[in-house]
Amino acid sequence: MAKNTNAQQIIEYMESSQNDEQRKILMGFFKTGPGEYGYGDEFLGLKVPQTREVVKAAGSDFPLNEVPTLLMNRWHEVRLCGFLILVAKFEKLATKRLENNAEAIIKRDEIVTMYLQYAEQANNWDLVDLSVHKILGHWLLLPSNLGDKDYKIKLLDDLAASNNLWKQRMSIVCSWKTSQMGDPSWCLRYAEIHLHHSHDLMHKAVGWMLREMGKRCSMDLLRDFLRQHAHEMPRTMLRYAIEKMPDSERKEWMSK
Repeated sequence: MAKNTNAQQIIEYMESSQNDEQRKILMGFFKTGPGEYGYGDEFLGLKVPQTREVVKAAGSDFPLNEVPTLLMNRWHEVRLCGFLILVAKFEKLATKRLENNAEAIIKRDEIVTMYLQYAEQANNWDLVDLSVHKILGHWLLLPSNLGDKDYKIKLLDDLAASNNLWKQRMSIVCSWKTSQMGDPSWCLRYAEIHLHHSHDLMHKAVGWMLREMGKRCSMDLLRDFLRQHAHEMPRTMLRYAIEKMPDSERKEWMSK
């Protein structure tokens, strides 16, 4: 696929690559049956590397105003393509050299605003997990004209309090990036908020982010959190959080 393309050309190209056998596998893997969390989602049967190739071909200069056409598309892989284009754009504007650049700040804010506007289109865990930390999570620790840290906390609190599972997942998985950048506060705040969440996908996400926070920031902070909450954490969440600890310590925490 050539550069300087538009959203409709991307859609047509991706549709032409449809793989019915892989499509059936993906529909099972992403739980698209009645009553399952991905019910009704439609797949072309493209693997993630294929979608990444489309993103690479489109280039980071792909027009921002074309992205909503991708995000609103019926096909899961086309929506993923849209979100990954936003990631590519954001990362290009978030280098050390451009962190405080006035024009870059404006453009990053535009990308974050679009990401949040179309957040409900990220309606499965892969769409969230491949994009939110690289856009929203990184933005949390960068200068913004949209608001200060209190504004950003309120924004994430609103996602966490949403009745949409995927927005809730965004509020915790975005901390993957903040932990990578040495700030554990976002992970600890939203892990505590979601401590008693009812969905297994959130148990896994919270445990995973706690594990990453411990690895990237402080195992002592992770242990402090576990001392306070291990007795009330869902077992899946606890198991994910302690996954990289020594076997003897894992057994001790699980016994609580």
